[in-house]
Amino acid sequence: MASLIDTLVDPQVLLAGAVAVGVGLTVISVGLPLLERNEMTSRMKAVAGEREKIRARERARLANDRGKSLRAEPKAYMKNLVEKLQLRQALSDEKTADKLRQAGFRGQAPLTVFLFARFVLPFACFALALLWLFLLAKIDQPANMKFIYALGAAALGLYLPNLYISNAITKRQQSIRRAWPDALDLLLICIESGMSIEPAFRRVSEEIGSTSLPLAEEMSLTAAELSYLQERRKAYDNLAARTGLEPVRGVTTALIQAEKYGTPLGQALRVLSAESRGTRLQEAEKKAAALPPKLTVPMILFFLPVLFVVIIGPAMIQLFAWR
Repeated sequence: MASLIDTLVDPQVLLAGAVAVGVGLTVISVGLPLLERNEMTSRMKAVAGEREKIRARERARLANDRGKSLRAEPKAYMKNLVEKLQLRQALSDEKTADKLRQAGFRGQAPLTVFLFARFVLPFACFALALLWLFLLAKIDQPANMKFIYALGAAALGLYLPNLYISNAITKRQQSIRRAWPDALDLLLICIESGMSIEPAFRRVSEEIGSTSLPLAEEMSLTAAELSYLQERRKAYDNLAARTGLEPVRGVTTALIQAEKYGTPLGQALRVLSAESRGTRLQEAEKKAAALPPKLTVPMILFFLPVLFVVIIGPAMIQLFAWR
């Protein structure tokens, strides 16, 4: 036992053991990379196999959907009615298509549905008004007055689609206006990082989607137009026309000038971003300044009577108790 301990404590034995451990670790460190599997090759094979599966699935889906249009098509009876009565010439013009695009409805299908609604709704409202006035409601009015009320309902039905489109445009523009300064900041970061304008628009559309879906949709469409249109100016003009907002038009004008004269785009975007943020702050201050007049009537109707009851109530109770 003592000889074994003396052998283990011997410096030469310890040095030989340390050298053996070092040599073994060196061999392992050199040999492990040679023994490892090529994970990149296996992963690329897996990706290629998954890609082939997706292609096969999409081919099967397209084969099942053969004959169907990729664009949303209106109902056949709507299209036939609009074409037979030539409602495009009678009820629409160039501004109608522009308003539909600003509301987020693109293509000929939304225009067909809009014209069909403008034609059908007056008759439907007129019939419903006659049914309600003459049969359901007990209104002591002459028959001619009831017909006048029904004609008013028909006129309302004629403008209901316009009201719907105007409301959609307002909501869409509010969403774009609120997110536009943030989108400009992101676009400025992308431009100054060295990205070209097409991937910059695409990247901003991906990032701004959580804040404003309409703005993300418009910027994604602009990125696509910049890729295939011959004139980039047309893509910028289309963006300004689809949004209908002056801040967006100012930015598109700056982009067109930078494209034409080769001026630095980062400085212009920085100035326009600051102006957009200032405009948004002014709108918020304007709404805050308009709150006191708007709260005057609710305070008079609801707060002051309760306040008077709370203050004068105990005194009135004591006064009646003394009597």
